[in-house]
Amino acid sequence: MYDYLIVGTGIFGSIFAYEANRRGKKCLVIDKRSHIGGNIYTSLVEGINVHNYGAHIFHTSNKDLWEYVNKFAEFNRYTNSPVARYKSEIYNLPFNMNTFNKMWGVTTPLEAKAKIQQQIEEAGILEPKNLEEQAISLVGRDIYERLVKGYTEKQWGRRATELPCFIIKRLPIRFTYDNNYFNDKYQGIPIGGYTQIIEKMLKGIEVRLNMDFFMHREELTALADKIVFTGMIDEFYNYCYGELEYRSLRFETEVLDCENYQGNAVVNYTEYEIPYTRIIEHKHFEFGCESQNVNPKTVITKEYPVAWKHGDEPYYPMNDDRNNELYAKYRALADKEKKVIFGGRLGMYKYFDMHNVVAEALSCVKNEVR
Repeated sequence: MYDYLIVGTGIFGSIFAYEANRRGKKCLVIDKRSHIGGNIYTSLVEGINVHNYGAHIFHTSNKDLWEYVNKFAEFNRYTNSPVARYKSEIYNLPFNMNTFNKMWGVTTPLEAKAKIQQQIEEAGILEPKNLEEQAISLVGRDIYERLVKGYTEKQWGRRATELPCFIIKRLPIRFTYDNNYFNDKYQGIPIGGYTQIIEKMLKGIEVRLNMDFFMHREELTALADKIVFTGMIDEFYNYCYGELEYRSLRFETEVLDCENYQGNAVVNYTEYEIPYTRIIEHKHFEFGCESQNVNPKTVITKEYPVAWKHGDEPYYPMNDDRNNELYAKYRALADKEKKVIFGGRLGMYKYFDMHNVVAEALSCVKNEVR
């Protein structure tokens, strides 16, 4: 018998296992994949740490969380500064003075504010009825058309005029020449990749890979006093109220015979006609690693958003009104559970950044394990 059966070796499950083990609890951790780490898994390809399931940059303003993850790996000081490509033109993200200068030739915050306000007034949208109208009423038509519309439509799989307003409640605008995407005080990527963090957390704990919980549900449930479940909450309840919606991703990764393909870790493609949302060049994440500057090869990944269907990996929840109402029904079932704890993006049906998941896992352990 185990104290806890933990389903999933991602951040939430691994932190729970690590902290529970430290407190003397016996844990069994399973994962249906052939490797640990969930979506933060990184592998070494041509001497380059590749983010197999999309880019992951750890960022937080919480010093305690930053110090916690730094116990398991040394982090570099990579700063996330993505650029957007629209019809062969490059714009800085998030929207800042560099963006506005490229778009309109303005050089001062006053000029940029005036240009945006002019376009908002010209649009004359008093009560936005969809995402398109909401975005234009916030940033004007130029920014919307070039940098918001196509990217958002690809991400959600629907036209902007068919998406609800609340998806874009606000759009980040900075009237400074600052290309740092995040406002957080601490930011970086572990030197040597993320997988080592999960390896250290799970050291000394029994882990079974290629183990699908639902294929062995009865026998696995009988092994432990409690279950920590980080998969899809609606699947756990056999979709009894219906299926929640998720978005999935498809990745195309290539090794190229060149030192530098695009000059940046992340380039977003904001035209609807280009099917992928971004290209990641992994070596640029490795700030301060001189070997990457002379490595004659590079690895790139094209990221394609797709509608989730059974058998696909669900990457993030579709938190619109309909899905949130449906989740509330599943949450009511979960609240009655005496033996099951739900955690992570899928278990809690909520979009979390990594630092949010770390905080949730630590809070869960603190409240649960005595």
